[in-house]
Amino acid sequence: MPTDQQIIEKLRAVIDPELRRSIVELEMVRSIDVSPEGEVEVVVSLTTPGCPIRNHFQQAVTERVSELEGVSRVNVAFDVLSPDEKQGLQAKLGRNRLPEGALAKVKNVICVASGKGGVGKSTVTANLAAALAMEGYQVAALDADVWGYSIPRMLGGGGKPKVSEQRKILPIEAAGGVKVMSIGFFVEGDAAVVWRGPMLHKAIQQFLEDVEWGALDYLLIDLPPGTGDVSMTLAQLLPQARILLVTTPQPAAQKVAHRAAEMARKFDLEIAGVVENMSGFTTPQGERFTIFGEGGGQLLADDLDVPLLGKVPLEEDLRRCADEGRPLVVEDPDTPAAQALQHLARGLVAATPQALPVVQTPALAAAPGMGGKQLPVIQ
Repeated sequence: MPTDQQIIEKLRAVIDPELRRSIVELEMVRSIDVSPEGEVEVVVSLTTPGCPIRNHFQQAVTERVSELEGVSRVNVAFDVLSPDEKQGLQAKLGRNRLPEGALAKVKNVICVASGKGGVGKSTVTANLAAALAMEGYQVAALDADVWGYSIPRMLGGGGKPKVSEQRKILPIEAAGGVKVMSIGFFVEGDAAVVWRGPMLHKAIQQFLEDVEWGALDYLLIDLPPGTGDVSMTLAQLLPQARILLVTTPQPAAQKVAHRAAEMARKFDLEIAGVVENMSGFTTPQGERFTIFGEGGGQLLADDLDVPLLGKVPLEEDLRRCADEGRPLVVEDPDTPAAQALQHLARGLVAATPQALPVVQTPALAAAPGMGGKQLPVIQ
């Protein structure tokens, strides 16, 4: 018969999809019982009674424990962490509350960053979301650029979000079926958002954990420029996220984007790749001008040892469609810029897994830094 220790070693490969840590490390394995006939019962403690990843845990635990010799059957039961246990887990993770399943069904979180403003990061995010939706994926876009929110306008989303019976905020559905959430839905007109760090942290956490995102293949998060409060908050709350860097070809933008990459790597966030925007302008007569220089995206990708996923040319229609709330990839998919953005979408799909990370190999599950680094406290 397998021993409790052997079963525990198998359970180290079962990962909480939101906290991105092993259920053993999170002390969520309540009990293990092995009968003389080889029947194993494992009791797993959930953070909330209606946890939407309950079935994932049941499947993952059954799969891993069944690999042991002598196991004839695996039964998985569940209970809920007590308030004291929840507080202990919150303290261990450095969080003021635990997620309640809002992101449990999100397969990939992609943070679109630029380091500096004015490189077309939001335009890329909006069109990338629409392009992924056109490829048949379930996609949402979160506008985390609290000061310069523009995603609702670019995707044609408007109105006030509603609240479900479960007290979850329902995102607005925009162009191509993309779900959208932004601070722009909650302010009057084009009012300025003047917030300090703690308010930003609370708003971003609420957008991540109190919005009914549902089952998504991709959640794209449009970051504000730089490496400030919002970026650090997301690094803390989303240790599983990947970074997509947007730059123009010019050295100034490339160097600043490199700083955003350094921030990501300090917090163990994987860099999915680089996008070079405004890579060149071609006149109707076929003459090409490199207004913002050339080659900066490839240099940045080579320096970071990540792929250059796309080079988006400078086109007036790309800007016009963004202003009118109709992504170019939907409005005119045959233009060079739209083709480049569709190529970017396919490149991103190739660079990201499509399965929820509930089970990992033991080697990966035990790797250090799986949950991200604890953010430093600035005095």
